[in-house]
Amino acid sequence: MKNNAHLCTPTRARRLSAMAALAGAALLMGGCGALPDKPARATLYDFGPNLAAAVAPSSANASVLPPIALAEIDASMRLEGTQLLYRLGYSDPNELRPYGQARWSLAPAQLLHQRLRDALAARRTVLGPEESATIARSEGRTPDTLRVTLDEFSHYFESPSTSAGLVRLRATLIRGGSGGDRVLAQRSFAVQRPAPTADAAGGVKGLAAASDAAVAEIVAWVDQPR
Repeated sequence: MKNNAHLCTPTRARRLSAMAALAGAALLMGGCGALPDKPARATLYDFGPNLAAAVAPSSANASVLPPIALAEIDASMRLEGTQLLYRLGYSDPNELRPYGQARWSLAPAQLLHQRLRDALAARRTVLGPEESATIARSEGRTPDTLRVTLDEFSHYFESPSTSAGLVRLRATLIRGGSGGDRVLAQRSFAVQRPAPTADAAGGVKGLAAASDAAVAEIVAWVDQPR
């Protein structure tokens, strides 16, 4: 008599199939539970709506002051990105640290350029480098050029609970002529404005206020007679 114990009967086959299905489902559920969560998206910030520029009487003043060419703002390599940076002045003021989940919508130099262009345009015609070159060729005169360098743009902590937005800029006013360019004036600006909270959102408010104050100082300086 042959030994049929090793044969798989229909009943045993169904039982094995059900066990395999249960094991597969358990593995699938375990795998789903192990899937990583979606990475958190960084919050994007800018300086907010420029309401002062929206109501400025630019048409009344644009013809009073001479036009000016505004170059793109230069910045150090660390400030070319969109990271929101802070310093712990009470601990290690030489180290710039980025907030993990906060970013500027544009590089700080670009945000400042927009603010400065709008403020200057409320009082005079503002030209880009190409427009300035066109006027020089067609009219034989070159508008003065304003060049700005951004040296510092950080949320500065004096203590764990006290902080401010810190902006440092260097502005140079250049006049072109047949003999070449010459520096009319140059000045450094350093502005701080309190941050209402000791976090990224508070740093943004402090930096936006400091930027607007620095822009106002630059515009007043440019408007001085020379």
